Amino acid sequence: MTPYPWLQSAWNELTRDRQRLPHALLLQGMRGVGKHQLAMSLAQWLLCEQPQGATACGTCQSCNWLAQGGHPDLRLVEPLDEASEGETARRGRRLISVDAIRQAMQLLDLSSHQGGWRIVLITPAEAMNAAAANALLKTLEEPPPYVLLILVSHQPRRLPATVRSRCRKLTVPKPSRQIALQWLADRGLDDAEAWLEEAGGAPLLALELAKPERLAQRQRFLDALAVPAKQDWCELAQTMQQSLHDAWGWLTRWTCDLITCQAGAGVRYFPQYAGSLQARAATAHPVHLWALYQELLQAGRWLQHPLNAQLLLESWLLRYASIEEKP
Repeated sequence: MTPYPWLQSAWNELTRDRQRLPHALLLQGMRGVGKHQLAMSLAQWLLCEQPQGATACGTCQSCNWLAQGGHPDLRLVEPLDEASEGETARRGRRLISVDAIRQAMQLLDLSSHQGGWRIVLITPAEAMNAAAANALLKTLEEPPPYVLLILVSHQPRRLPATVRSRCRKLTVPKPSRQIALQWLADRGLDDAEAWLEEAGGAPLLALELAKPERLAQRQRFLDALAVPAKQDWCELAQTMQQSLHDAWGWLTRWTCDLITCQAGAGVRYFPQYAGSLQARAATAHPVHLWALYQELLQAGRWLQHPLNAQLLLESWLLRYASIEEKP
């Protein structure tokens, strides 16, 4: 059974024929639409001892193992810190190493505990470094029988073409706006429409963005953008360096709102700051504003690369502070 209503079509496609699944499956799509949950549901269905059609029974030993957080025929591979805690905090980078892939592939050299499938789930697959991707490629080229490699990817183009070409691809779509808003409302999310906009239409991401521990940081950052003349940007960058990706996202969407305000299209992402955005847009130089937006979009492609988060964020904020049209 699919964990979310908008995934039913994808689930039907995956479970059409239990015996004719590919050896490698690439679940791709934007973050926050349920790809990981879909992959885990597929793994449970394949490992279940008494599946009921396209649904795992939920009561057999295999289902119980999964409910307890582990199954001997399922290996989950996720990123680990690339370096020491201090260095990783500075660089903001987490990778799937070649050792992690090699250890996971050892599962495939063993007999299945239940005489059925052996499954390796890699998420997000684009976190593999080059050596890890090459190690995986060997298994993709010569897979053992009854083995399923599931790659979950938010950014599939970051995967080597040799890896992508050896997987069956399934794009997991985001739900319609109506379905997403209803799902969020059923979970008691206040101001669901605004959070869904900020999440780009991904409901699971909207829930994550609305976590209480993140709200205070978000408000402080947006309040600073609303009144730039009164800010110490160096201090703000230092405070936010551990949340570089969030800060980049907020500043990028804020800049987009300024551009749409100048174009007369109004505010999309931060309607609660509409007044401040309109006032700021009225004084911003269009060329400077567009240049900042383009720089931020480019930065999103390599945001996980080694960098000094504080200096990078400080440079963006100083650029933002100087976008006013000069007299």
